[in-house]
Amino acid sequence: MANSSKQLITIEATIKAPIEIVWDLWVQPGHIVKWNNASDDWHTPKATNNLKVGGKFCATMAAKNGSKSFDFEGTYAKVVEYKQIAYTIADGREVNVVFSADAEDDEVTKIVETFEPEGTNPVEMQRQGWQAILNNFKKYVEEN
Repeated sequence: MANSSKQLITIEATIKAPIEIVWDLWVQPGHIVKWNNASDDWHTPKATNNLKVGGKFCATMAAKNGSKSFDFEGTYAKVVEYKQIAYTIADGREVNVVFSADAEDDEVTKIVETFEPEGTNPVEMQRQGWQAILNNFKKYVEEN
């Protein structure tokens, strides 16, 4: 169920890569499985992505030791190529991701991701987890 207080968490990263490359690595399942983890003891063995309004995505996130796994899934509400992706997670929470090219350097892209926290874990823990995944994405893009 969506967070009734509508408290939002915002995370961001500035990536040294053109927006087209950043976008492609963010949305292609073959790349998602390579960066979508918050720590080295987790991974994403499987991802699907139907990037269109009404389309669904699913990333199976799993502990590498096999002890836990879950599907992070949702439905797209808005897709504006190279600019914005908005979606609703299966539990009803909303997420908005904005991509913007640096005005002075088209080899730099900023991602700002805003999401509704779930009600089980502390907000700061959620912020750190999502930021860790975004940082992992940044590292993946800049190393490829």
